[in-house]
Amino acid sequence: MNAVTRDIWARWRATTRARIGLGRSGDALPTSALLDFQAAHGRARDAVHGAADFTALAEQLKPLPCLTVHSKAMDRATYLRRPDLGRRLDEASGQTLEAAAGSWDIAFVIADGLSSRAVMAHAVPVLRDCMAGLADWRIAPIVLAAQARVALGDDIATRLNAKAVAVLIGERPGLSVADSLGVYLTWEPKIGRADSERNCISNIHADGMSHEQAAATLLWLLREARLRRLSGIGLKLNPAAVAAMLPPIT
Repeated sequence: MNAVTRDIWARWRATTRARIGLGRSGDALPTSALLDFQAAHGRARDAVHGAADFTALAEQLKPLPCLTVHSKAMDRATYLRRPDLGRRLDEASGQTLEAAAGSWDIAFVIADGLSSRAVMAHAVPVLRDCMAGLADWRIAPIVLAAQARVALGDDIATRLNAKAVAVLIGERPGLSVADSLGVYLTWEPKIGRADSERNCISNIHADGMSHEQAAATLLWLLREARLRRLSGIGLKLNPAAVAAMLPPIT
């Protein structure tokens, strides 16, 4: 008599991207689970080592003016080994930004970070949705930054003379999501700012935070940062206020 084996984990797997209840084949994973794991690992590696197409991003952002810059990490291998070099601009990029300095309220930076896939998929729609609510802000040319860490935004904003900086950057990929975008806001940025002096919006991807919600969150944080003249742990997010900025769900 054949017994029917019921998969007791099926209902839980349907609610999470975590790998749970995968089963086994002898003393190893079933072939399907192993192949899925290897594919996810490959996507994560590709996201880290792939290059963002800044020419394509600049085309998507037209007619907004864009400036392309580079950190002191001159290639991907150096970037991964030397995080410190990804936090400072190379000399030519510094000169480019100083020539564009002005009395800017906000500088937006699109940075490749650790996932080029995230930047290509999510940065432009989030940025455009946010900028639509900043009609009274003086916005610097959009900066496209290669081999960049979050803190490169402090160097960029200092050169541009911007009161605030928002860095849209590819987050470290995992085995469930390889294209997650993060946004880091710093009020009065300067070289040496601590991470506690920034506000972070994370997990922007198809199965996480939507572009619209991320943009509304960033817009609320920007307005509050300008009102209170601070960012980081002193600026607490108000989810209800952000939700009120979003269109009703129909």
